[in-house]
Amino acid sequence: MLDVGLLELLGEDWQSGPALARRLGVSRQAVHQAAKKLAAEGYPVEHGPLGFRLAPGAPAPQLLIPRLRGRFGRAYRYLGRVESTQDALRAWAEAGAPEGALVLAETQTAGRGRQGRRWESPAGGLYFSLLLRPRAGLGALPLLPLVAGVGLAWGLGVGGLKWPNDLLDPQFNKLAGVLLEAEVLGEEVRHVLLGVGINVEPRGLPPGAVALRRYFPEARRHEVLARVLLALEHALPLVEDKEALADAWRRAALTLGRRVRVKWVGGVLEGLAEDLREDGALVLRLKNGKRKAVTAGDVELVRTEVTR
Repeated sequence: MLDVGLLELLGEDWQSGPALARRLGVSRQAVHQAAKKLAAEGYPVEHGPLGFRLAPGAPAPQLLIPRLRGRFGRAYRYLGRVESTQDALRAWAEAGAPEGALVLAETQTAGRGRQGRRWESPAGGLYFSLLLRPRAGLGALPLLPLVAGVGLAWGLGVGGLKWPNDLLDPQFNKLAGVLLEAEVLGEEVRHVLLGVGINVEPRGLPPGAVALRRYFPEARRHEVLARVLLALEHALPLVEDKEALADAWRRAALTLGRRVRVKWVGGVLEGLAEDLREDGALVLRLKNGKRKAVTAGDVELVRTEVTR
């Protein structure tokens, strides 16, 4: 298809319409129409007096793959506008995609986050799903959200974690979030879909969110993605070492030492977040002095002063 061929040829530097037409063996008008189609589908194709290019930093395969330093992301499907990268990766996983396979979309129309929330996906962010095939079995599943959070914190290098894996900036605005969905058959984990959303550009973000560019004005999306993929790959072995994982999470956390409100199946708890157990549970010191371990729930930071 002409539009696919054009997308593969485009880079960050301008290329003239006639030059692209010669390489593709088509007319200049055909190149123009293919570029319009790609832009309509959500791809960051730019057209100007010098010709055509991808927006600088675009995470297209020809720009991302040369920057990869690990195995994650080498099997890659780059999409324009989709409902959800999780759904697109699930279909690929069921067809036999390898561990580390990556699906990224420029925008999502039905992106989802934890607790059934909608994940807003304005153009200029990084919205991707990564395929994991953990060998540790069912016991690994409760720990994978912590592993993902640690990898995200390592890769972005700013802010800290709100239990279990939201990444917040120092002012507690949301930089990135994680969603894990597992396919389990009996005692076997067939695969895990790790969905990640990172706010890179400031435009279109919902209240309470912040862009990575506030802290790294020169951030380029393909470079950010390459760093995060490598960090996630380095973090994944922590799932087999609970003590090391808990230590890594504590070092990356913003939650510990702060008062929090936790909505869980038993209602609402409020107290001081004291620690993280090795099984991933958040340990609270309640107002009555008792300690309570929470294994699932939604955390809200209600005070900002550090007490430890």
